[in-house]
Order: sequence, then structure tokens, then C-alpha cells
Amino acid sequence: MNLSFSIRNATPDDVPQVFELIKALAKYEKLTHLVTGTTEALQEHLFGERPYIEAIVAECEEKIVGFALFFWNYSTFLTKPGIYLEDIFVLPEYRRLGIGKALLTQVAKIAAEQKAGRLEWSVLDWNEPAIVFYQRFGATVLPDWRICRITEDKLAEF
Repeated sequence: MNLSFSIRNATPDDVPQVFELIKALAKYEKLTHLVTGTTEALQEHLFGERPYIEAIVAECEEKIVGFALFFWNYSTFLTKPGIYLEDIFVLPEYRRLGIGKALLTQVAKIAAEQKAGRLEWSVLDWNEPAIVFYQRFGATVLPDWRICRITEDKLAEF
């Protein structure tokens, strides 16, 4: 299959399609039970008065077939901002066309242009295809770091 595609910044009109891709990602990761968000919340967080996240999309055949969603963080050790790539996903039928590479490359370009100290993301330990994909680009899977999380209900207890 030799299809052309483009990478661009997400627009407010893209939010419903991006949210559908988020649900497709959750299905792939066997985590659909964790999707409790809404398109309205995603719209607000991407394009509201105080945006918390940014997104780029991959478009092929006049359809959004992939996305990368990220936000800025900060490294105190480097004293530099960085980007945390929350999600990157391409529909299975559009994989192996270079779309994932193009999405990751665009996020890295944004980080480099803004002089970020690093680009980081998480990957599930069972997702070997993704791990191999990331390592091909020089990413290091950190074996000695674990993600810590406090969920909304526990935050209220603090």
C-alpha cells in the first residue's frame, strides 16, 4: 500500500476524530475501561482558555488516521523544559506507511525548536512492537524508573 499522508496541528474540528482514536488506542491496549473522558473535555484542554495539551494529527485519504498528544514539563536537573508524549497512535490498517515515524519526528522537531532538554513517554512492557519502534529512533527504555500515579479520587484525600 502506497498512500500519501500529511502531518498537521490539530484543529477544534478534529477533536471528535481524535477522541475516537483515543478510544481505539485504549482498545488496542486493553484499557477501554479507563476511558472516562469526553470530547468536550478534550476540546477544552486542547483549545480552551488555558490549553493543557497540544496535538498533531496524521491525515490520509481525507481521514485522520493517527495522532500524537503531548504537553510541556520541566527538568530541574537540566533546568530546561521538555515534552512528555502522552499518546501516539496510528490505526492498524495505516501502519507501516511511515506515519508513526512522521508523528514522532514532528514532536521531536517541536522539542528541538523550543530547545527542550528531552522528549519522554511511557510504553507498556508487553508492547514489544512499540518498544522496537522507539528503540530504532534511539530511544532508551529506562528499566530503573517506574511511573507513580495518584488518581482523582485519591487526590481529594490529600
